[in-house]
Amino acid sequence: MDEALQIVNEIKKGNIKPIYFLFGEEAFFIDKISSYIADKVLTEEEKGFNQMVLYGKDVSIDEIVSHAKRFPMMADRQVIIVKEAQHLSRTIENLHSYSENPQPTTVLVFCYKYKKLDKRKALYKSIKKNGVVFESNKLYENQVSEWLRRTLVQNGYSISHKAAIMLVEYLGTDLGRINNELEKLKLALPEKKEVTPEDIEEHIGISKDYNNFELKKAIGERNILKATKIVNYFAQNPKDNPFILTITLLHSFFSQLLQYHGLNDHSPKNVASVLKINPYFVGEYQIAAKNFPMKRVSQIIGSLRELDLKGKGVNAASLDQKDLLKELLYKIL
Repeated sequence: MDEALQIVNEIKKGNIKPIYFLFGEEAFFIDKISSYIADKVLTEEEKGFNQMVLYGKDVSIDEIVSHAKRFPMMADRQVIIVKEAQHLSRTIENLHSYSENPQPTTVLVFCYKYKKLDKRKALYKSIKKNGVVFESNKLYENQVSEWLRRTLVQNGYSISHKAAIMLVEYLGTDLGRINNELEKLKLALPEKKEVTPEDIEEHIGISKDYNNFELKKAIGERNILKATKIVNYFAQNPKDNPFILTITLLHSFFSQLLQYHGLNDHSPKNVASVLKINPYFVGEYQIAAKNFPMKRVSQIIGSLRELDLKGKGVNAASLDQKDLLKELLYKIL
């Protein structure tokens, strides 16, 4: 995320490269950089004749190069954005000769999502030499929380730890989805406000008391009463609390707990680093480790895998979400 911001800042300074190759699993940063180039490099008057959007499934490398070699009209440069460029993966190395000597008055942007560019080959090296190569990797859960916090701070807000985790637990690590929800919050809340769990509940619809974050915490503490209340709430509101999301998060939690048991160094800093979690939540794993020995954790992971199959209808066509959730608690607690 720092690299994406650095690229945008360089463009703001006027340090604009002739070719940008944006690739990787996280589409959000690719879209942000390409959108910024589309919006800011040319004036509105210049865009009519000098800005073009192409789609990888509809064009060839030769056609893209042909467009890139033309000169701008009544402007210092032209911008060509190739969306869905991953469809050109079989022929992408044919871009090498152009990337060796790109047209200086063209800004050529490739949005090569969900694929990688081979760093050993000549194309990668020539683009890196003459332009910008940006790999957009998926963020880990603890990194998403930090990105979320920084995004809000840049817009004049702060957010509590619990509110941030509620969003990540509910929306996963899809930055696009999270950003959409943050836009809703910014419209609803006054500036310079701390986003609280109550705000998340009111404006996004995630219960501050009955969510997967609280369920995980209750299970780790072996708080059977609280866990049962949450599971009953999930059973009554299946649309907002899909079983597949609950089982996935708990499987991740117990897999991390198994890792925790295998560590020699249980210092908070090392645990947070190895498990890739926010240091704020290390205490939850310390408590859970006391309540669930390593052998028991291994058994629970096996049970969760079986329940995951049942939740997908394998040998359990007649079980509804309520039954699955009850069995879930029984197997764990």
